[in-house]
Amino acid sequence: MIMVDMSLTPEQQRIQQLAREFTAQHILPVDREWDEKGEFHEFILEEVKKAGLNCMAVPQEYGGPGYDAVTQSLVAEEWGYGCAAFATTLGGNGLSSYPLAIAGTDEQKRLYYGRLVNGGMGGFALTEPGAGSDAGACATIAKLDGDEWIINGTKCFATTCGYADIMVIFASTDPSKGVKGLSAFIVEKEREGVVVGAVEHKMGIRSSNTVELLLKNVRVPKSHLLGKEGEGMKLAMKTLDMARPIVASLAVGVGRRALDEAVKYAKEYLDINGKPIGQHQAVAFKLADMATRVEAARQLVRNALRLKDAGVPYTKEAAMAKTFATDAAMRVTADAVELMGQYGYSRDSVVEKLMRDAKVTQIYEGTNQVQRIVISGILLNS
Repeated sequence: MIMVDMSLTPEQQRIQQLAREFTAQHILPVDREWDEKGEFHEFILEEVKKAGLNCMAVPQEYGGPGYDAVTQSLVAEEWGYGCAAFATTLGGNGLSSYPLAIAGTDEQKRLYYGRLVNGGMGGFALTEPGAGSDAGACATIAKLDGDEWIINGTKCFATTCGYADIMVIFASTDPSKGVKGLSAFIVEKEREGVVVGAVEHKMGIRSSNTVELLLKNVRVPKSHLLGKEGEGMKLAMKTLDMARPIVASLAVGVGRRALDEAVKYAKEYLDINGKPIGQHQAVAFKLADMATRVEAARQLVRNALRLKDAGVPYTKEAAMAKTFATDAAMRVTADAVELMGQYGYSRDSVVEKLMRDAKVTQIYEGTNQVQRIVISGILLNS
């Protein structure tokens, strides 16, 4: 059952409904097909542009809608309800836009945002084979040569970077300084030496493009450095602060879909006496707990993003929202599979896919173990 959230403005309610209709028309009818194929769904990019939901984080002065953080999360939840892989793809332009919002010059924003609003895709490449949660172990190196930076290295698990037109790539400009030597650069896909390597075949979000990115003597102008040398770690952390509640929103959508499927099953599936299984207290209580987790996750997300929109610190709240919402999505989808028994475990079941998709939300944009380090660190040092 869908209820109007009176805490939202009329405009936020309108955009939420638009995203819901977009999901029903363009994602729900094909999500299973593209999961089976494990192929990237390029068609969705033009559709989201037509709907006016593309590049939500791009400010109006650069051609985007300039939605606030709460509004972006409403859309992400609806996309997550439809398919986490589609939501990951469509949210990629938001993730790659955040570093520009934080540290980009006007010239850099016009270059980067210009490509996105014209229908292009942005990429974000931080993770490396030997540097997952430890960005300070970055082995990609950028050296200044006259008026150009030369970048060499390998990135992995780079979301949408196989199709991205322009990317934010992190590289060390001084390896001796560890995390303090990390910097961020704008890199266009047509730069010589940018090579897409292996495509990852994943358990979940199978139709989202995730690749290895090889950088071989890639030259970019000196002006493509984002912020200052050595500010890359700070920029990455601020970017992830902004992205984590959006991942949490996606997870809320996944959990909500699993809950809806479980409720439908509990109403329709009969026990040996011809009684809907939802009338059994054990089943009813499980559904109640699932619904409570989904709603609690949503409220944690809203709290974090309202703090962000108000311009006050929200790092702890973003980490809490990401941790709770993604753990909740994993628990709720697993409960849905269990409740539906052999039907839930079947590959023909929607909840089987939801459970596979939910797992990655606990991992990307900072694992939930890292989130707990962030949360406890703030608690113990305040």
